[in-house]
Amino acid sequence: MTSEKKSKVFPLPVNEARGEVPLWIGNIPIVLAAEMERLAGLSSRLQCRSLNELFQRLTSVELSATLAGVELLAVRGDVKGALSKLSLKHFADCGVAFSAVLAHHFDGDEGNEEAVEEKTAADKTE
Repeated sequence: MTSEKKSKVFPLPVNEARGEVPLWIGNIPIVLAAEMERLAGLSSRLQCRSLNELFQRLTSVELSATLAGVELLAVRGDVKGALSKLSLKHFADCGVAFSAVLAHHFDGDEGNEEAVEEKTAADKTE
């Protein structure tokens, strides 16, 4: 990211609690979010066999994965404008944003422990 972008206030709302991540592509701001439906669409388009493969392709800034990721994970901003401005110099920032947006699904995710405990207790009584 250039120092100009770092000092510029991001003009779109970003709900970090929901895992949204801001991204500048040129002078165009967009917001990415890894919602399950969007991830499924992205995985299907890229024909990924696992979440690990999807993560690897997005964070290693593969050309087709980056284009599809920007298009399908954007929840706010001028996506068409951003895609028209996208060039190789933006790929590092895209990789960082993809990594951050995907990490939201893994941070602090301990599953539903109460349901597991209830199931285990129910199995023991049967």
